[in-house]
Amino acid sequence: MKKSIKDLNLNGKKVILRVDFNVPIADGKIADMKRIDAALPTIKYILDNGASIILLSHLGRIKTEEDKKSKSLKIVADKLKEMLPNKITFINETRSKEITKAAKSLKPGEILFLENTRFEDLNKKAESSNNPTLAKYWASLGDVFVNDAFATAHRAHASTVGIANYVKESALGFLMEEEVKELSKLLKGFKRPFISIIGGAKVSDKLKVLEKLFTIADKVLIGGGMAYTFKKALGKEIGTSIFEQDRIEDVKKYLSLYKDKIVLPIDNAITREFANNPAVFTSSKNDNIPADYMGLDIGPETIRLFSREIANAKTIFWNGPLGVTEFSEYEKGTKAIAIAIADNKDVFSVVGGGDSVTAINKLGYQDKFSFISTGGGASIEFIQNGTLQGIDAIQDK
Repeated sequence: MKKSIKDLNLNGKKVILRVDFNVPIADGKIADMKRIDAALPTIKYILDNGASIILLSHLGRIKTEEDKKSKSLKIVADKLKEMLPNKITFINETRSKEITKAAKSLKPGEILFLENTRFEDLNKKAESSNNPTLAKYWASLGDVFVNDAFATAHRAHASTVGIANYVKESALGFLMEEEVKELSKLLKGFKRPFISIIGGAKVSDKLKVLEKLFTIADKVLIGGGMAYTFKKALGKEIGTSIFEQDRIEDVKKYLSLYKDKIVLPIDNAITREFANNPAVFTSSKNDNIPADYMGLDIGPETIRLFSREIANAKTIFWNGPLGVTEFSEYEKGTKAIAIAIADNKDVFSVVGGGDSVTAINKLGYQDKFSFISTGGGASIEFIQNGTLQGIDAIQDK
């Protein structure tokens, strides 16, 4: 078992805290506060226990100097100053003499907030390649390391894995602990039937988690763009729908080994172009898609089929949309599945981040699910492996 933040004596310590403040920003404002709110219990606990914080996070991907203008964490630091009474100093650099000096003079109850860790990716990808010099520098700023950034814990970056190698003590924050606790319930001790709903565009993104789920779940309901790779493997006509030719053999293997577990769409919402046009529907009697049409969502018959499976479930894991949710005409399947899960009052339901969560938020259904993970890719990888690189790096109790 990994060390918890509660296992540490924090009094008088400087805590290097990795959080996930990778928040959406629109028109110069933070569009969703959930990730900031999720980090507050750990931040407050550290400060209340007589420690100071060197705060690290990333925001988006940094590929050019131009990206740095729109991906600065200053907007988040300013918001945090509104939320906490503590002194917060933001330095718009990731390593410098100014940072070193500020860290040395940091007093208990104060926060030193550094710039976006991925600004370092313009320097030979120092952050995302887990550059040891960078990791050692960040580690040198404090006494202990606490990782509370679940959504990036599947990445072996300098700020998520590297720092832990160069400090005397490391631990998981409260958010990380909760994620591990809740997601672990899907791996052992769960009630059956266990239904998994997997959507999204590509089979290749979810090959390993599908393999795991086929072995532990009773049914795996497949939607989104990946369903058309399955349909193609069955010899169905899919028109101009997205599919992955290089995954056809993998899918054929799954269809052979797990045919009793796989539940595919039986009708489709289709259109001639990738646009928010009124949908036309195939049917279960003939779900072949005409040559000049593409599938963008599951149809009403599939919604009923999937909803029946969901109604009987005792455990559910859902990751990925069932259709193109940015189009109002083709978000209906995803919304209907969210409603079906919410209507099952006896189920332990976990949603694995990403666009599925966006659909739930649109419906205002956040409180109708047992647990909503803060990390899409991280939740998938945790279910695949039972751990993550960012968790493994933390010291054992």
